[in-house]
Amino acid sequence: MKVAIIGAGKLGTKVIEALLGGDHSVTVVDCEQSVIDKLSFHMDVMTIQGDGREVRTLKEIGISGFDFLLASTDSDEKNIVIASFAKQLGCRQVIARVRDPEHLRQLEFIKDTLGINYIVNPDNVITSEIYKYLVEKYTLGNGIFTSGKASLLEFKVAKMPKLIGLPMTQFRSVLPGMLATAISRNGKVIVPHGDTIIEAGDSIYVIGEREPILKLSEKVHVKGKYTDLQKVMIIGGGKTGFYLAQRLSEFGISVKIVEESEERCHYLTENLQNVMVLHGDATDTTFLEDENLDEMDAFVTTTGFDEENLLLALIAKQHGIEDVIAKVSRDSYTALTSAMGIDIALNPLDISVSNILRFIQGSKRIVSTHLIQGQAELMEIRATDRMAIMNTPLKELHLPNDVLIVAIHRGKDLIIPSGDTEIQEDDRIIIMSLLTEIPVLEKLLRNKKGFHLFGK
Repeated sequence: MKVAIIGAGKLGTKVIEALLGGDHSVTVVDCEQSVIDKLSFHMDVMTIQGDGREVRTLKEIGISGFDFLLASTDSDEKNIVIASFAKQLGCRQVIARVRDPEHLRQLEFIKDTLGINYIVNPDNVITSEIYKYLVEKYTLGNGIFTSGKASLLEFKVAKMPKLIGLPMTQFRSVLPGMLATAISRNGKVIVPHGDTIIEAGDSIYVIGEREPILKLSEKVHVKGKYTDLQKVMIIGGGKTGFYLAQRLSEFGISVKIVEESEERCHYLTENLQNVMVLHGDATDTTFLEDENLDEMDAFVTTTGFDEENLLLALIAKQHGIEDVIAKVSRDSYTALTSAMGIDIALNPLDISVSNILRFIQGSKRIVSTHLIQGQAELMEIRATDRMAIMNTPLKELHLPNDVLIVAIHRGKDLIIPSGDTEIQEDDRIIIMSLLTEIPVLEKLLRNKKGFHLFGK
């Protein structure tokens, strides 16, 4: 499959890294020669220094013969133009990164008129995950996700004390026929293995057949528990803060948004309804306390600085706020969130890359996907005879530590696998993977015939 990436910034580079794990021919175009030189040195890709808005450049790379193009420059307008030009010149499918609210208000018109197949917005995707965590947690009673005969249930292990202190090797002695697929611990999603110990403060994701999962849900979920989300404070009035404030206020939640730029405050005031916009420095704890920080049900940090987001999230936790969420773009900071006790930390790049890969790679073989707290993905794929994972015991596959095959649909049966289970042709395999491991998963599951997990 031939893929063109126009703009090798953070998003473009992450997509390139993921695609290089499979049998894809990747061509990268960027205006900066230094960027092109760096990519050429570190990655096996075709590189061209040029402006993707120029028809000459697109023709030079032979865009009419490409299956996909991703326009991911630093400008919405450039991306829209590049994607539209590429489509007109014969590229089969085009993707554009578009962030501005003004464009999103007319998204369908842009797509239909200009022939853009898919638009990705990192700010919007992280907003959706924060919204689901805050609002759906409070409104959905049983926390169940279903795919075929398999159902996934999330609950706090405090509701089932027998699990506390158990290693995963003994999990099925308490819940036979089920498998722990993920653990949420201090804001970090963990893919468990045999030596993982379940701790008292954990939330756990359990997969099994639908009927036993429904019965388990009746035991571990308290009806009406989540009914009181009323007040949320958002730090940072950029695009993510804007989208989140808009969605929460439309749901009926009282929202305060703190922004340091006076000019941006004017924009927020003019474009947000029923949202209190506060001009001030959020690192001034006296200011936050004066704005009733202690009364908030949730606190979300969405500034453009990871360090500030983590610091403010820690302050909010120290004030006893139940739900604290931080936007964090650097993978190296992920471990800090667990130590700090933040409820959830989200990386917009990881989520965006996952969405783009699903669009590019998954149309035929991926049956369904489901994000777990914006950090992990539950995906169901169809097994074919080309896959390297066929007819081999799972314990011998040497998958990455943060990847787990959690269930298999075989005909009418659902199999909760053990280490001795083997995958057969036409199985539908349910895999849990951290978003950070999806590029690695693609690479490790290739075989000498050029197999890659998501197919062509």
